[in-house]
This record gives sequence, C-alpha cells and structure tokens, in this order.
Amino acid sequence: GRELYGLFEGHAAIRERGYALVVEGYMDVVALAQHGFGQAVATLGTACTADHVRKLLRFTDHVVFSFDGDAAGRRAAARALEAALPHVTDMRTFRFLFLPDGHDPDSFVRAQGAEAFEAQVAAAVPLSRQLVEQAGAGCDLDTAEGRARLLSQARPMWQALPDGGLRRQILVELAQTARMAADDVSRLWGAAPPRPPRANAGPGARAPAHAPSTPPRAPVRSSVDQVLRMLLLHSGLWGELSGDDHAWLTGLAGWHGQAARWLDRCIADDGPQPWPALREMMSAESFGGPARQLVDESEVQWVPDLDALRAGLSQARAAQSRQAALRLLGRA
Repeated sequence: GRELYGLFEGHAAIRERGYALVVEGYMDVVALAQHGFGQAVATLGTACTADHVRKLLRFTDHVVFSFDGDAAGRRAAARALEAALPHVTDMRTFRFLFLPDGHDPDSFVRAQGAEAFEAQVAAAVPLSRQLVEQAGAGCDLDTAEGRARLLSQARPMWQALPDGGLRRQILVELAQTARMAADDVSRLWGAAPPRPPRANAGPGARAPAHAPSTPPRAPVRSSVDQVLRMLLLHSGLWGELSGDDHAWLTGLAGWHGQAARWLDRCIADDGPQPWPALREMMSAESFGGPARQLVDESEVQWVPDLDALRAGLSQARAAQSRQAALRLLGRA
C-alpha cells in the first residue's frame, strides 16, 4: 500500500515526460518501458492508496491512472479517485485511462504499438468528468429519483476536495447534470436546521436583513486547541516556527502532543499537506477523533497566517506557565 513498482527506475522519465502513468501490474510497467513509456509505475497487488498518490506528487503534478475497461478496472478507478481527491489543487491534474475490453497496457502496447497507446493517454478522462460519471453510476437521470441519487453519491466525493476553483466548477457540473441550480445544490449540501426565533421577538417581528444562514460553529476550547487547529488547517506554517516552538508543541501532554509529533513526521516525510489529506491520513490514529472534531467544528475555509499562529502560541505557553505556577502553589 505504500510502494510503487518501477518508481526508482522511472522517476527521471516522470520528470522528463511531465506525468506519471499508474498501472495495475508490474508486467505492464516492463512492457511499457520497452516501448518508450519509462514513466509507468505499478501498485503492488493493492488498489491505489493515498500513500501512493502522495509519493507520486513528489515528482510530478500530473498523474494518469490506467485501468482495464472491465468491471474490475472500474472498481479500481473508483478507489484511485477516492485516494486522489484530497490532493487535488487547481495546479494538479489527475486523469483516468480505460483501455478497450480484453486489453491491459501490456497486451495493448504489444498489439497496437506505442503510438496507439500514446493516443489512449491523450484521450484519458479528467478527474472532474470521472467524478461526475462515478457519481451517476446506477442512476436513471431521466427521473427525479435518479438525479437525487446522483447528488447523494457525489456529495462525499465533492466534500473530499480541497477548496478551490476546480471544486466550485465541479459543483456547477454536478448541478447541471442533476438539472438543478448550483446555488440550490450548495444550499442543499450546506443546509442547517432553521434557527429558533429570539425570545423577545413579537408576532410581527422581522428577521434581520443580513442574518446568517447557518448557526455559529462551536468555539475552540483553549489556546492550545487554537494553535493545533491553525497548524492542521495550514500545515505549511509548521516550517515557519522555531525549533523551540517545535519542541514545546511536540512535548505537550495528551493527544495534543501526539498530534503535533505526528504532524512533524508527516511534514518531514511528505511536506505540507492540505487539511483534507491530513484528515484522511489521521483516521487510524488514536488522536484522530478529537483532532478532526477540533477542525470540523470550526470554519475550515479560514486560512490562518503566521502572526495569528505566533500570537496563539504565546497565549498557549503563557497559559501553561500559569497553570504550572498554580499547581506549585497548591502543593505549597
């Protein structure tokens, strides 16, 4: 689930050709390399994982997944799409290539030649189209029920995308496919229960002209929570902190320290990651529950800056010092 066959041999070709080609079998890699596609790599007996995607993105911002055209290939494509979604940005491209039935890359390139395979790569489906097609699988789009099912299947995939221009364009495309206005789909997916009326509101009272459409998020509970939340939302800030700050954060007790040490390792291995990718990566960690709740209960779209982080760190460290002093006084 972490290694890619041929990556060591193919990393130079990936940079030279400008994209990585991910296939399902190691013999596909061998055949493609013999026909001039040195940028091919293969998963080792598993579906494509988030670890595979992160590893490829160290070498290129453009990935093409190649699958057989049968049902098994479609299932593998669905798993690859799921692994890629948290890593999508407006500057990265993921495409999906489905070969004709009865062919895998090995058989196709040997039978049809390199030029024909190159044409297949050029015709690969972009991630946006693959997401819409996958969401519509099994849906009768001529009925309201089928279109509602499409939106239901699309929602978790769309929510896994980091915020950006592509995410918003995919929302528009999904809305058009479901024959709805994009604003209606946005409200449907972000809808909150109606706010109760104020206690002093009379029968004829009018709601404020600019009342918020959703209730406020739960407040962050402490200055340490605030600091960790900022780092998870914008992990690139970790590298801007001093060694003393790193030592203080990784030395924290409880799940806060566990999360900080984990974040330090992740950034050392893979560099800064967007929050949706970190959220997926921490799912099996003991601190994953409280850490994800900490971010999810707040406004995820807000991007903190270094000044805000340093101010939060100062408050957190001062609060810890006060607590330590109080404990000492209590013992005295």
